[in-house]
Amino acid sequence: MALAGAAARVAAVHGAAELPERLRLYDSWAACYEQDVAALQYRAPHLAAASLANAFPGPPAGARLLDVACGTGLVARELHRRGFRCLHGVDGSAGMLERARSTGLYRELRQCVLGQEPLPAPAGGFLCLTTRSNPSNLQYKAELEAVLERLERQGAWQKVLAQEVDCWEKATSEEESTQGTGYISGVVYIYRKCPMLPLEEG
Repeated sequence: MALAGAAARVAAVHGAAELPERLRLYDSWAACYEQDVAALQYRAPHLAAASLANAFPGPPAGARLLDVACGTGLVARELHRRGFRCLHGVDGSAGMLERARSTGLYRELRQCVLGQEPLPAPAGGFLCLTTRSNPSNLQYKAELEAVLERLERQGAWQKVLAQEVDCWEKATSEEESTQGTGYISGVVYIYRKCPMLPLEEG
């Protein structure tokens, strides 16, 4: 039954075409989000933390990281286990942010929607986000990648990694399953904040 309930809530979020409705669904999902993703064998937090650990060249304690769409703080927990301490998070859902705040792992949390407003990140920091690649999420994934490409073209962020992962989490239906595996695929994105260039004198 846990899997059926989780599947229904995931389907509702993916089926919401408009952002305000999607955020309202995330707000109401926050209380049981972690139980649901556990039932779905959601691997994104572990994968994101592992990718960041591999991408960051120095000691983890010195890394400044922005967890985009941080949800309830699952990625922060994985990063904390790996020695990362300077964690900032943003999410569009107030309900999810409230849960993330209760972890005590973030230096700062802000309500912010990627693409709608500037991301609060220090120069030299890393941005990490993940998304699903299942059929019902493809439009959102395309919108997300368009926003990331625009930020890169503007010189704000530089892509470090976009890693496709096959067994992301359990599929909620046969139609969502990747080649009949019973799982859906997903992507881990890592970007580095570009330093501000000094203004030329003259």
